[in-house]
Amino acid sequence: MKRVILSLLLLTLSACGKSNDLEGLQTFTYAGGDHRSGSLIYAENPPAGGPHNPLWQNCGVYDQQLYKEYAVHSLEHGAVWITYRPDLDAAAVTQLKALVDGRPYTLLSPYDGMDTPIAASGWGAQLKVEKADDARLKVFLDKYEQGATVPERGAACTGGYGGTR
Repeated sequence: MKRVILSLLLLTLSACGKSNDLEGLQTFTYAGGDHRSGSLIYAENPPAGGPHNPLWQNCGVYDQQLYKEYAVHSLEHGAVWITYRPDLDAAAVTQLKALVDGRPYTLLSPYDGMDTPIAASGWGAQLKVEKADDARLKVFLDKYEQGATVPERGAACTGGYGGTR
């Protein structure tokens, strides 16, 4: 009996550990609150944290590129920024729009110069994928939108900058 209970416990713990794994996830360490003006250079493309403009980007869906300095500030507030290559087909963009629909702390926009078709970025985390229907995108959103790594969790994602480049 003890062996059966121990086996069930190990199986449960093993399953719990695997649910936190997200294949392809990259994580980074950034301190919050580093407000700067002007054009900034980031280690990741697109950025997943770091210095940013004092004004944040309003969360929402955009058909034009965003200033990365405003978008990174939104990440600090708990947003997830899904970016895609500007040449991504319309059907895939429609799938991404459906994915973020109804989620108040998300940004969706095209982004030049990416090494994959789609990237999801949260503060200190990034996942790059090839297709819009990749199930890992929703898992990433569920974990990082208003997630535990956010320095200013719950801060506004509206009332900031609403323009594009």
